[in-house]
Amino acid sequence: MAVTETPVFYDPAGRRWRRVRRTWLALAVIVTTVAAIFIASVLVKPLLPPFDLRPGLRPADLKPKRPVLLSPVDLKAKKAQVELQHASEKTKRLPQSQKPQQMPIVPPPAIPPPVIPKNRPIAIGFYINWDESSYASLKRNLDHLDWIVPQWVHLQKNSGDDSPIGVELDPPALDLIRETRPQIRIVPMVQNLIDDQWEPDLLVRSISDDASRQRLVAALAAFVEQNKFGGVCIDFEEIPEPRPANLANLLHFMQTLHAAFQLRGWTVMQAVPFNEDEWNYKEFAAASDYLMLMAYDQHYAGKDAGSIAAQDWFENNLVTRMKELDPAKTIVAIGNYGYDWTTGAETAKEVTCQEALITANESEVKQIEFDPETRNPHYDYDEEDNTHHDVWFIDAVTAYNQMRAASGFHPAGFALWRLGSEDPSIWSIFGPVALSPAKLTTCITCLLLTLFSEPAIGPD
Repeated sequence: MAVTETPVFYDPAGRRWRRVRRTWLALAVIVTTVAAIFIASVLVKPLLPPFDLRPGLRPADLKPKRPVLLSPVDLKAKKAQVELQHASEKTKRLPQSQKPQQMPIVPPPAIPPPVIPKNRPIAIGFYINWDESSYASLKRNLDHLDWIVPQWVHLQKNSGDDSPIGVELDPPALDLIRETRPQIRIVPMVQNLIDDQWEPDLLVRSISDDASRQRLVAALAAFVEQNKFGGVCIDFEEIPEPRPANLANLLHFMQTLHAAFQLRGWTVMQAVPFNEDEWNYKEFAAASDYLMLMAYDQHYAGKDAGSIAAQDWFENNLVTRMKELDPAKTIVAIGNYGYDWTTGAETAKEVTCQEALITANESEVKQIEFDPETRNPHYDYDEEDNTHHDVWFIDAVTAYNQMRAASGFHPAGFALWRLGSEDPSIWSIFGPVALSPAKLTTCITCLLLTLFSEPAIGPD
């Protein structure tokens, strides 16, 4: 019986061929798509983020360069800039919806008032609300201070039964003090300053008669009692004409205030100009617990450019003042700030020590000169708009020179204007420990600073 044999791959219906053809067609489509994508990626320019590359870069430019050595001025400026940035980052921010007056305040401490040191000068710091760096400095340097004088009270334009004073407490600062160092004495400053403008006419109306003076004293007493503060520091400036009559009314006010506060055990300080002959310093000193000499602003924003507190100007005026003042009731206020005068401008811009150094660095100032005559640092520079600038400031070196000169008179204390504006290195010589006589004469920092100093002056 014969067997019919057929080929293994014989497919008379053609089904196998149709399947093979579809498979190869699919592979061909895939290969074509991949090839098209590859070609497109080669030919089309990709979208990349822009890079700030220098044009015309040559191979020689890729060689390693020698490191640039910064000058001492640049190093100090960069350090100041970093410290200023760190301070700003650590500063508490208030929510937009929450005003300072609406924030809860830590209750006043239930501890006895601090004892006034007898073996060293009192260390006092001025605090302001309008500069965030002031809070940062307060937080860092609270341990260096005995008293805080915050800028929290001003005379108020009022009518009828309104209070004669306006109050602008800073709850974060007040809470920081009461939670961290409740023993610090808080003595708010009272000024005739509103919106950065001195108000001489408002001052005259507030102290011109006995009824106005009594009303102002009563408002201040209620404010101190309510907040359990240590007293007040009166800073009334730009006394108008007729000056003798207005100064006499100011003296009557200080006498009334001192008598009222003395009964309550509260401190009365008065900040007075350093060298104005119309002021009867001896009588004003008798009308307060402490007279604070503002030993700065020899040249100020509305005056020609010059030293903020020349050493000879400081020493000569200090000798004059101390001839009639009791050192135990005298506080010497020193500055740590500066002014940037622009040629042709009516007023100068006030700058902090850090800002002065940063500006010098950014303006490529070759050297900050320590003026041998005034012993104040200064420099000048030109802006791109061709304006010429003259910068004078006072820093830790000038502060040391002044404190060393004043130490011969043994004043009751030193006050620093202001927290947030100071040269950070001042804290090596300012504070309860640094202000002790032993510290002033033996600390390494002070010994280095004596290169710029002369022997202390004082009574024979």
